[in-house]
Amino acid sequence: MTTQLWQRGAFELAGLIADGVVSSREVVDAHLARISEVNGELNAVTVELGERAQAEATAADGAAEADRGPLHGVPFTVKENIDLVGAPTTHGLAAFAEAMPTEDAVTVARLRNAGAIPIGRTNMPELGMRVSTDNDFRGLTRNPCDHGRTAGGSSGGEGSAIASGMSPIGLGNDIGGSIRNPAICNGVAGLKPGYGRIPRVASLPPQDPGISGQLMAVEGPLARSVADLRGAFELLAGRHPRDPRVFDSPIDGPEVPRRAGVVRTAGSVAVSAWSLAGVDVAAASLAEAGWEIEEIELPELDLIKELWGQVLGFDVAAALPVFEMVMGSDELGLLRALVSGVADLERPASAAFIERLRLQRVWTDVFSRFPVVLAPGWLQPPFEHGADVVDGEQLSILDEYLPTIVPANLLSYPVVAMTTTEHDGLPSSAQIYADHGREDLCLAAGLEIEAVTGVRPPIDPVWV
Repeated sequence: MTTQLWQRGAFELAGLIADGVVSSREVVDAHLARISEVNGELNAVTVELGERAQAEATAADGAAEADRGPLHGVPFTVKENIDLVGAPTTHGLAAFAEAMPTEDAVTVARLRNAGAIPIGRTNMPELGMRVSTDNDFRGLTRNPCDHGRTAGGSSGGEGSAIASGMSPIGLGNDIGGSIRNPAICNGVAGLKPGYGRIPRVASLPPQDPGISGQLMAVEGPLARSVADLRGAFELLAGRHPRDPRVFDSPIDGPEVPRRAGVVRTAGSVAVSAWSLAGVDVAAASLAEAGWEIEEIELPELDLIKELWGQVLGFDVAAALPVFEMVMGSDELGLLRALVSGVADLERPASAAFIERLRLQRVWTDVFSRFPVVLAPGWLQPPFEHGADVVDGEQLSILDEYLPTIVPANLLSYPVVAMTTTEHDGLPSSAQIYADHGREDLCLAAGLEIEAVTGVRPPIDPVWV
């Protein structure tokens, strides 16, 4: 059993440890062995915390039952831009190689308080500014489903590690799909919570992000199952004095009709058969579970994509002189293209935020009729490495891949991305949207889909 522990989910492992079937040390050792076996090919884990994790696991095995939390003894991984005391918060940059945080991020602290044990740090693009994971400091992260294709970004190390069994659960963040992109590319699941649900704070400067970071960036979990996302959300959500934006609210809201809108289009952008396959399986699964299903269109996706780029561009333009001191040429080319595109817009900042509020009203009306909306994730299959930073073509990937991703960020809605099937040899996913404060509906629908489709197990890396 020990050699197969890396194939099990986070809360399943917690149950085995609680029942005395296995020890925490066995679970941690199994995942360290898996890292040793496959990380050389994938480069998903950048810092292995082996001795520390083993010591914590040994201590966990000796803990009194009253001191054991819901993830007692279970390993987890942490993206390199989330503070974990004892390991640098590099943001994927050599300039921050020695940037040691003074406090754990609230998300890290909450998983540790639940008994979980950090086992490693995971790779990301520089400052999280790409939808693919590569940087001059840590190198390229590969997709275990196809080494020639992107692992997504910016939490690409998490997606690759979880998909290949190096970690059962991990922490990422999302300002433009950075949790969901890797979930989609690697065939796992991710929860992008809505605004004000999970604290996002840093102990290192700059502690206070710009307006796009304040309004659009959130932290959340990645795992192989929606069930593990649900359990993690219960542990991570809730107010904390370090982040005054976060409010306390019940995890579960009032009952709603079991009605889902299904989206198979994306404004003016084509949707591939690979992308639609995941949505169609999700819709069929909910129909099988007794849901009422109706095909709909999401409002004003083209405008939303433009506004998302504009809001992000405000902060990028202001910080670009600093970025140019620490970032590599690939990322800088992308950011310069983004800033140039925003400069070409005639819409003033105030008008952008007025439009944002109007769009939230329009989308809330959709959710009043369809409490859950199934939408495509990426509109095309994962691209080959480097395609997102080809000179002169940097924005085309964002335009062609992300129209159904970025509404969750600009408009602050919760969304789950989950793998439901395979198409042409690659995992295919669906996104599950719901209204503000209704992460429970995204997760509940995902659990019903998962009951039909099953959970995709971790895979051995595939060279294609």
